[in-house]
Amino acid sequence: MAVEVPATTANLGAGYDCLGMALELTNRVVLEVRGWTKGGHELHVEGEGADELAADSGNRFIQGVEAAIREARGEIPEGTTWQVEMINKIPLARGLGSSASATVGGLLAANTLLGDALSVADLLRLATHIEGHPDNAAPALMGGFVASAVMGDVVEAIRFDVPRGLRAVVFIPDLRLATSEMRRVLPDSVPREDAVANLGRVAIGVAGIATGRRDVLRFLTEDRLHEPYRAVAYPQLSRMVADARAAGSLGACLSGAGSSIIAFTDSVAGVARIQLAFRAAAADSDLPGRVEVISPRNTGARVLPDA
Repeated sequence: MAVEVPATTANLGAGYDCLGMALELTNRVVLEVRGWTKGGHELHVEGEGADELAADSGNRFIQGVEAAIREARGEIPEGTTWQVEMINKIPLARGLGSSASATVGGLLAANTLLGDALSVADLLRLATHIEGHPDNAAPALMGGFVASAVMGDVVEAIRFDVPRGLRAVVFIPDLRLATSEMRRVLPDSVPREDAVANLGRVAIGVAGIATGRRDVLRFLTEDRLHEPYRAVAYPQLSRMVADARAAGSLGACLSGAGSSIIAFTDSVAGVARIQLAFRAAAADSDLPGRVEVISPRNTGARVLPDA
């Protein structure tokens, strides 16, 4: 069974923990049931995460596989082992949803082997339980631009296509930032005016994107709840975002918890200006990394016709 799962960018600035977008940067994973073989699971990784990812219960893909089986069948047959082959293009610990991609890929692969016993809502609920929040998992599963939230025991997600012509210019630093570490720098409470400012930006941003307006990214990507605090732990962030905006981007922000920084444009000239701005700011800030131009992706995780 082979699956393809996209990268994602979460938050999009003001939409902390509730907004995400799928990107045309993918991992391809092949799952084979190796039932009752000795020696445990087998994992082969090409690309990002090679020689790093472990073939054990901590591997998010394997967690996804086994969570789907338990949900649908109650237990995993004793002694079952997996062979997993990954071709990974999504970098680890860079705010591009590598963990959610692995989780969703495992869930989708197992569910397909189970004859689609679980619904999309089931898969999203399980992914959210594993990941802790749905902002990356939802677009990885569903594609497009997704607003999602945990509502009691239910995970609600509403998706729509990203407006045509939009491009993401992404600066991917060599620096890795763990999501858990970047969450620890956030305060337990924020000023009311900051909360109200973010609510307005999210409302306008979601409504605008849903109706095909790209210009609202200027408002949506301005955040007052998490980026100012994360900038203390990531001092190059403010300069990188400011220079991307000065270069004419439609909007720029930290991608997820970082370390990647994402800027949006709808023109070839805009792509070139933002690339130059990122490279210059990175050089001045002593932040090694690379720039990639990535299209938003309106298709979520999918089963491939060949393994």
